[in-house]
Amino acid sequence: MTIEEQIRDIVARISRVDKSIITRESTFKDIKADSLDVVQALVAVEELFEIEIPDEVAQKFQNFGDFVSYVESKVAKAEKV
Repeated sequence: MTIEEQIRDIVARISRVDKSIITRESTFKDIKADSLDVVQALVAVEELFEIEIPDEVAQKFQNFGDFVSYVESKVAKAEKV
């Protein structure tokens, strides 16, 4: 399972939506995720991938694709260490 698929599963489960509606262009507003859902998704992703997503970075995510790209880059950096 790719990083994107794992994150999509987490966001879908927490937001209680069908994961098929979540695309890279989807915003959290599009999938009707409230601020608590977003925080829970961030924490779950941080725990799963053992990374940290600073609040100031998370606030800049425009859509699901931004979120995935950030996590992919953090995971790739962690693997190089």
